[in-house]
Amino acid sequence: MLLHVPQVLAADDIRTAQALLADAPWTDGRASAGPQAREVKNNEQLPHDCEAAQQIRALVTRGLDRSSLFFSATLPKKLFTPRINRYGGSSNFYGNHVDNAVRILPENGQRVRTDISCTVFLNDPADYDGGELEIQDTYGSQRVKFAAGDLVLYPGTSVHQVRPVTRGQRLACFFWIESMVRSDDQRRLLYELDMNLLRLRQEHGETEVATALTGTYHNLLRMWADT
Repeated sequence: MLLHVPQVLAADDIRTAQALLADAPWTDGRASAGPQAREVKNNEQLPHDCEAAQQIRALVTRGLDRSSLFFSATLPKKLFTPRINRYGGSSNFYGNHVDNAVRILPENGQRVRTDISCTVFLNDPADYDGGELEIQDTYGSQRVKFAAGDLVLYPGTSVHQVRPVTRGQRLACFFWIESMVRSDDQRRLLYELDMNLLRLRQEHGETEVATALTGTYHNLLRMWADT
């Protein structure tokens, strides 16, 4: 499932992040890539433990905690520590690749299965040309370039790339989710059921049908979830 989650970051959060990034200590992004990805990766990243990365990471995780849409779509079990990257100038693209199936948390060595890939955009599309996140899925190639503060999530199994930035700079935060529900198809069904239950309640209130379908949702989640 490819999903747009708007306004994970508020306007004040975006201004704070951009101010932090103005003087940030950028390094070569290839340092964090695996052997295959390193051949096609050409961007910059913030060191994991620098002050700007830590503060922006806190802004993003608080934003995720506020988003019921994000929770419904991902059913998160573990979060891989968010990282910050930049595309522009001579470090302006990341060719087709698939994310590693398992990532290691730098702070404690815990393993995180990358069921869902996530990107939060930190500046607006008008700030740069190119830089679309291009994702291959069952409906063909999807190009994504959302407003600052918006998030896109998609299956970690997807082949994807960031197309070359030809003007300006593209700033983003990226991370992965290990979901309680491993199957993308099962997560999609639960998400669609949850969204339709929300509409049912908005239109008709708490009816017997809504209560019964809520039970169906939780019984499916109970059947499929790994906690």
